[in-house]
Amino acid sequence: MILRQGKKVSNNQLPEGATCLYDQTSLHQALDRLAAEITTALPADDPLLVLTVMNGGLVTAGQLLTRLPMALETDYVHATRYGLDTEGSELRWLHRPETPLTGRRVLIVDDILDRGLTLKALVEHAREAGVRSVHTVALVQKELPEPAAIEADFVGLRVPDRFVFGFGMDWQGLWRNAPGIYVAPDSV
Repeated sequence: MILRQGKKVSNNQLPEGATCLYDQTSLHQALDRLAAEITTALPADDPLLVLTVMNGGLVTAGQLLTRLPMALETDYVHATRYGLDTEGSELRWLHRPETPLTGRRVLIVDDILDRGLTLKALVEHAREAGVRSVHTVALVQKELPEPAAIEADFVGLRVPDRFVFGFGMDWQGLWRNAPGIYVAPDSV
């Protein structure tokens, strides 16, 4: 057993009560579709700069980039509203891209779009830096009663308004490595 934030978790099992929304097969199909949509929408006339939103976007970007046939460069941003909490607060920048953005075609890859505040701030930052174009990818988008502050250009899957984890998204700082997307036990 591992003790994390006062909770015991097994080394080999997901949290008790977690419910699988999407398995690996569904995730790989969504990534294939996203790659096809991106390839069609973004011409391969010059290298694309892919900005991965850390930490959650790491798994999505890693799985997506190998499916894109165009020349690309990578960098990352690290901005968070959550930390280890399940509710967001003010945006905190932990790392801004080191690659100059001016005149570049940029694709921002994130794990989840819920209220869209983080993604909106990242797009605004890219535009202020003088990008030629900026496009966004979210592996999943939450179905919320209110519209998000920004819509992603490319969305893989939809999830209910619950706290979800796995495939890059964490629950209480853990389970980013879960092989599917799950509803957290305390979110049902």
